[in-house]
Amino acid sequence: MQPMQFELGDRLRLRKQHPCGNFDWEVVRLGADIGLRCEKCGRRVLLPRSEVERRTKQKLPRIAKPEGDPFAEE
Repeated sequence: MQPMQFELGDRLRLRKQHPCGNFDWEVVRLGADIGLRCEKCGRRVLLPRSEVERRTKQKLPRIAKPEGDPFAEE
């Protein structure tokens, strides 16, 4: 099976719910570990790539962010 390809800004829906009640996360760091930010409460977690691949249910469409504004992140 081909490993999943992730890019910064990708949105993922995970299989398990976060304690805040949300399923959707944004990729904020790439490497051997993947950094994710909860879209509801903003909590950041760092998970091994293999665990993120296993927990991912689907990739969601990207949210368009304003171009040219380096501080556009919430």
